[in-house]
Amino acid sequence: MTLRTKIASGYLLIILFLGIAVWLITGRITDLQREMDFVTGHDFEVHNLTNQLEKRLVTMETGMRGFVITGNSSYLDPYNTAMSGWEQDYERLYNLVKDNPPQKASLEQIKETIDSWMKEAAFPLVQYKKDNNTAKINEYFQANVGKTISDRFRSQVDSFRTVERQLTQTRTEELHSRNTVLRRELYWFVGLVAAAAIAAALVISRSILGTVKQVTRAIQAITAGSRSGQRISVRTRDEINDLGEATNRMLDRFEEENWMQTQIAETATAFQSITQSEELTRLFLEKVASLMQAPYAVLYLRKFERGEDSLVLSASYAADGRKVGEERFRIGEGLVGQCAADNRRMILTTLPADYVKVRSGLGTASPSSIMVSPVTLEGQVLAVIELASMEGFTPQQEQLLTQILETFGITLDRVMTRMEIERLLAESQAMTEELQAQSEELQAQSEELQTQTEELRVINEQLEEQNVFAELKAKELEEAKEELETNAERLELSSRYKSEFLANMSHELRTPLNSMLILSQMLADNPKGTLTPEEQEYALIINNAGNDLLLLINDILDLSKVESGKLEIEAEPVNLTELPVALEAIFTPIATQKGIEFRIVMEESLPSIFYSDGQRLQQILKNLLSNAFKFTEQGAVTFSVGYSSGTKEGEGQDGMSYLVFSVSDTGIGIPEDKQLQVFEAFQQVDGATSRKYGGTGLGLSISREFAKLLGGTLTLESREGEGSTFAMYLPHTAHGEEAGERLLPAASEVAAGISVATSEALPAYPEQEPRSTAVTQAGEGPSANRAPAGAAPKDAAPFAGRRVLVVDDDSRNVFALSTALRDKKIEVLTAANGKECLQILESEPAVDLVLMDIMMPEMDGYETMRAIRAKENWLRLPIIALTAKAMKPDRDKCLEAGASDYISKPLKMDQLFSLMRVWMNR
Repeated sequence: MTLRTKIASGYLLIILFLGIAVWLITGRITDLQREMDFVTGHDFEVHNLTNQLEKRLVTMETGMRGFVITGNSSYLDPYNTAMSGWEQDYERLYNLVKDNPPQKASLEQIKETIDSWMKEAAFPLVQYKKDNNTAKINEYFQANVGKTISDRFRSQVDSFRTVERQLTQTRTEELHSRNTVLRRELYWFVGLVAAAAIAAALVISRSILGTVKQVTRAIQAITAGSRSGQRISVRTRDEINDLGEATNRMLDRFEEENWMQTQIAETATAFQSITQSEELTRLFLEKVASLMQAPYAVLYLRKFERGEDSLVLSASYAADGRKVGEERFRIGEGLVGQCAADNRRMILTTLPADYVKVRSGLGTASPSSIMVSPVTLEGQVLAVIELASMEGFTPQQEQLLTQILETFGITLDRVMTRMEIERLLAESQAMTEELQAQSEELQAQSEELQTQTEELRVINEQLEEQNVFAELKAKELEEAKEELETNAERLELSSRYKSEFLANMSHELRTPLNSMLILSQMLADNPKGTLTPEEQEYALIINNAGNDLLLLINDILDLSKVESGKLEIEAEPVNLTELPVALEAIFTPIATQKGIEFRIVMEESLPSIFYSDGQRLQQILKNLLSNAFKFTEQGAVTFSVGYSSGTKEGEGQDGMSYLVFSVSDTGIGIPEDKQLQVFEAFQQVDGATSRKYGGTGLGLSISREFAKLLGGTLTLESREGEGSTFAMYLPHTAHGEEAGERLLPAASEVAAGISVATSEALPAYPEQEPRSTAVTQAGEGPSANRAPAGAAPKDAAPFAGRRVLVVDDDSRNVFALSTALRDKKIEVLTAANGKECLQILESEPAVDLVLMDIMMPEMDGYETMRAIRAKENWLRLPIIALTAKAMKPDRDKCLEAGASDYISKPLKMDQLFSLMRVWMNR
């Protein structure tokens, strides 16, 4: 009998006993399994359906509340899904517990609660929301009906679930008891089967053991003997024969391993006396190429030279009188560099025919594969070796190379470390000799220092005397510092007084200028036709001079605001597509008049919107373009907008990109020595009294300060006689919040205390539209509708018969305004202060509009407007505030006090009449 037959006989006997045992306990296990299936199928399904029913109610409640809160109908999708599915879950659950009367009754109560919730809470509340019945919704939530029903539902579900858990626990305990009995019976059956198996094993082992002992003695004899070629010979045809053959194969493997270990040991000890890396790599490569049967081989050492990490060719095998391969590879370059970068072996088995040629005395041939492997030590790559093979590398060769390279890495590191130590030692010896020479010099210097020490002692005594003198001086400096701080406080106070003076002076200048501009404009228009053309020209010159004076006042006030930190920057969306249209409308007539070309160039990739202060941006661009046209007699003026990654002074920070607004001209240019001077206030390139070009010299100074406040810079490139280019770099921000964050630090650097304002809705009084509507309609200039001299203006008709109350303490303004209003056939009432205004409104209720000055004695404009708005019958009365205060807080303050609209002095009558037309028509 073979071993298989013998062992099979024993197994058949064991299987026979096991079959008997299985037949006996199968019935018991079947009963137990049936009960377990009931628990896992019935009880678990009941629990799952209970949870699903509760989840569906929560889903309906959540969807309903989401729809009521947001009005979004998508919240009704889960609501409707749960609504349509809960009854199916209920029916399945009801069928599972219908054999349990108490649970069946509890489940019917749960259904009544769900029906009650849908009828009293879900259906009405969803319908209220669809009908937009907010009052009913608020009444529902105040009554809290849905929550009461939901709490009752959860309580009922918890009670139902608790009973089911108790039933499941009872069934589980019964199963556990029966399982214990079954386990005891199984132990008895297993014991009987084990006894039978042991008896069969004893019988079968006796027939096998003798043969195995013979094989064991043969193996011991082989391992103890000196002849490694001895093999086991077994004549039986059973599995012992297989054991003998396997033992012979094991001996073959043992001899291979013994040969590999011998080669590794020889390689590790062969290079112990070598101290140079080139000799080491050459001898090692010859050894490895021979063991691996490689006709070609190269080895690269890793070196750090001139800050570069690279692999340098150190040795080659079968080089035919020359070096094989490239001289150097960077890490990651080619297969050699990539092998070092990845620190892993590479094997290529498909090579082109001309990859490399193996030469011998009989001819040449191409290798079939190459292997590139790193030489490492503690995970660090020290070198890379590349081998070529004619037949391909066997697994035994790969394993041999792996173990050889591990020991070679240690040897290579030792040699290179020793070479580095020798180099450092040589340098150290040279430095030692140099230090000895320096030591002798230091000794001589030490003697000299001793002499100098005595001299220093004398000097030290003199210094002590001077120290006393220095302490006295320090006290004097402290007193001087306190005096400087006092002067600084005085200077700050003086600066504040100066700013307040300029603001007040601006107001005082605007007040008489207002009447002068109004009356001169009326004379220039000559509505009655009583003036000669020459007299009209005189009036027009007076009006233009007044406007120039107004511009100068505005420029000085802007500089004062910047210096005092009162200038506000408002971050708002700026439409770049509208900018060319606005500038063309202003400067194309000037270009046509001077006979020069006006070009506008916009990059295609520009955004349509970016965030900045649009008013200050346009003021800067108008200043730059006005200067360009003023100093250009021929050629062209070019305005362009594009992108830049940085400013002229340096790259942008935090990856910020810039929008570049540039104005180029072909004018007179600016000398290099005066290019910084043009940015100073009241400074010009030609400052003589006989200069050709006029101007105050404030435009560029204000433009530079505004550019800083916007977070950017203003630069100049110019050549005398060829033209100039002014470029403004502004940070490109796509969001209002980001614009505020960018503008605030920039504004702080220019003047502490400047605030960055964002657009806020202005307060509107009852039955008044927002001011933006009035401004839009007021933009229609009525000046084009002037009637010929001697005739009444065509647009006087909308004002005929209207009553306007002018409230102003300045008789000049009252006269000028009254005259202009009466020309429009308006009935004018006047009041010198707020008290007279209130008295006139009480006695003259049919007033159509009030023109309210702000700065008045006794009762100013703010207080008067508040008093007007405090009365019910004056809430809709249009009030236009007239004030020489031109700052944004002044406008906001007027609107908060009750003004319908706001206009600053000096007045532009066309704009005033447009505003009056808008508000009177309401």
